[in-house]
Amino acid sequence: MAISTERGTPPAGMTPVPGATPVAWPYRNLLALEDLTAEEIVHILDTAEAFRDVSTRSVKKVPALRGRVVANLFFEDSTRTRTSFTLAAQRLSADLVDFSSKGSSVSKGENLRDTLRNIEAMGVDVVVIRHPASGAAAMAAQCVRCSVVNAGDGRHEHPTQGLLDIFTIRQAKGRIEGLNVAIVGDVANSRVARSNLHGLRKLGASVTFVGPATLVPRAFESLGARICHDLDAVIGEFDVINMLRVQRERMASNVFPSFEEYSRLFGLSGERLRRARPDVLVLHPGPINRGIELTADVADGPRSAILQQVTNGLAVRMAVLFLCHQAAGG
Repeated sequence: MAISTERGTPPAGMTPVPGATPVAWPYRNLLALEDLTAEEIVHILDTAEAFRDVSTRSVKKVPALRGRVVANLFFEDSTRTRTSFTLAAQRLSADLVDFSSKGSSVSKGENLRDTLRNIEAMGVDVVVIRHPASGAAAMAAQCVRCSVVNAGDGRHEHPTQGLLDIFTIRQAKGRIEGLNVAIVGDVANSRVARSNLHGLRKLGASVTFVGPATLVPRAFESLGARICHDLDAVIGEFDVINMLRVQRERMASNVFPSFEEYSRLFGLSGERLRRARPDVLVLHPGPINRGIELTADVADGPRSAILQQVTNGLAVRMAVLFLCHQAAGG
């Protein structure tokens, strides 16, 4: 696959650092995979590969961010992403500040801009932000001079989840180009689906969104996705099946008749998996609603790379923190 290095005007918050040496990753922030070239995505994946073995050492640390401060600003509940960024910062030898909107000045009426600027004034070098509003990460990047990493903003993107999914696929399949990837389920509410779509297509994969019409609208065709509303009709076509979580907290009550019917039509059971390709890779961003998106035999079975995704997420987030801070002059 020929990788183009031609660039247009970078979006807000993605401006290369003035005077920085040109590198494959020239940005102080990671806001969205839509903003990146294939070359830049590959550079992050290759950097993550270099960090992957750190977790297997007796001393699970490198001094890459020693003396630097990373702040986790999470305005939504999170277990995997928050813990993964925490461990990533610690294994890079950074100091860590954990921020939660509950019990903070935000609960007293402080706005996001003031919260960000006050935290930056304490000497923070990298802000990792998760927020329920789409565009919050880009706004944060305009408010502060330190690096900003998007850990999920509304229904927009979750770039590090997209990167770790792509990293896991490349690890298992040896390539991305030419693969046929299904993303199944609650696409309408999924920032993970959007990041995966942008990243996978830039690296040469074909992406099909599968699910009920209420959760997989035809509008996604404009982003380059194929749309299908019948999983059984296409399940044998895919090299990778990424099952999305049914986001009960974000959806209206009438998007499908019942969870039982959703599972029957779009859940991945052992019986349905037997009709897929024998080497199909099964992914899930977590947390899993067992018995709805996946049955236990599939989630824990030999084709599942779900725990490998969690392991790889640590290496990917180490790479992102390192590259963004390095590009910022660190």
